[in-house]
Amino acid sequence: MKIAVTGATGFVGRSLVPLLAKRAELLLIGRDIARIRMLFPGQAACSYDGLADQAKGFDLLIHLATINSDSDAGEADFEKVNVDLLLEMAEAARRAGVKRFVNISSLHALDANNRSPYASTKRKGAEALLNVEGMETLTLYLPAVHGDGWRGKMAFLNRLPEVFAKPLAVLSGALKPTVEVTTLAEFILNRAATHEDREVALSEGQEHNPVYNFVRRTVDLAFALVVILFFWWALLLIWLAVKLQSPGPGIFAQRRIGQNGTEFTCYKFRTMRLGTVQAATNEVSASAVTKLGHFLRRTKLDELPQVVNILSNEISLIGPRPCLPVQRALIEERRKRGVLRLKPGISGLSQVNGIDMSEPVRLAKHDARYLAMQSLLLDLKIALETILGRGGGDRVRDRR
Repeated sequence: MKIAVTGATGFVGRSLVPLLAKRAELLLIGRDIARIRMLFPGQAACSYDGLADQAKGFDLLIHLATINSDSDAGEADFEKVNVDLLLEMAEAARRAGVKRFVNISSLHALDANNRSPYASTKRKGAEALLNVEGMETLTLYLPAVHGDGWRGKMAFLNRLPEVFAKPLAVLSGALKPTVEVTTLAEFILNRAATHEDREVALSEGQEHNPVYNFVRRTVDLAFALVVILFFWWALLLIWLAVKLQSPGPGIFAQRRIGQNGTEFTCYKFRTMRLGTVQAATNEVSASAVTKLGHFLRRTKLDELPQVVNILSNEISLIGPRPCLPVQRALIEERRKRGVLRLKPGISGLSQVNGIDMSEPVRLAKHDARYLAMQSLLLDLKIALETILGRGGGDRVRDRR
């Protein structure tokens, strides 16, 4: 492969370039050519002005040049680098015939409530890049990147003995996601050129983080036991109310797709009339939902019987909503993006952002974003937003 890299002298670039150089021909681009050659002797280098000529026919351009979030620069400076320079490099890459332009951004930019100059300009740059024509583009959103060392708020770990630094890194990773530079390099070398999405979030995930998995499972079990031991009477009252309002069982059991694509039986209070077709919620008429069912769905009280699924370790409080086996398009989109590795949840990032199963591609992309952003702090945020009324469930059809 032929890969051009801007911003190679920054923290991420200094760790990334040696890894890429083992398997690709590189062209390093920046303002300070002398510094580039000092840090990476033997590597080809050029100025920003030389990109269009020297990167002709390259496979990728990795745009690392940025003003970081911890900089005290003014908003105009952030705009100049994180937006204007980004678009200048994209245009130069297009003229050079570079096949794909990869813009490196941060997970901070995915938080619409983050109005810092850094996050705002990163969002603006990524949005502008979507309008670039004549060349494939990809924005890659990253959490804190680490290799042999850490930077920013995590830099204190560099000064600690490994016996202390390693467990603290695991704890920190449970609270906020991280990504190793080797993972980033593998993505660039093996997936960046062919990935079908134009925006991707990348991290190590929490699959192998013992702190995250222990806390998550403990909270799940505590919630289920509290509901069963202290609110059994509420479950009984809701069950009776469902039975009395319309004919049929109080509990509705339905097969769903769980972790790793395995099927399980999901339990909910029945919110629809007896005989309603077994289909995705967005394909069911609003008239099929009972009056009590509308209330239960809006308050998510219909989900309470899933404490049984929590105890069976089939579902969690937070995660992608489990779909039906017949929703093959959504299953395939989730499979392609690795989402099926996750345990499904009662509420999730997509739900609190108003994305339901009527949009399978968009939902799968957002679920993949959760996969990369997964952390204890994010799960807590989603739980609080759900309690405050966001994430009311899949919408039924307006047609009767």
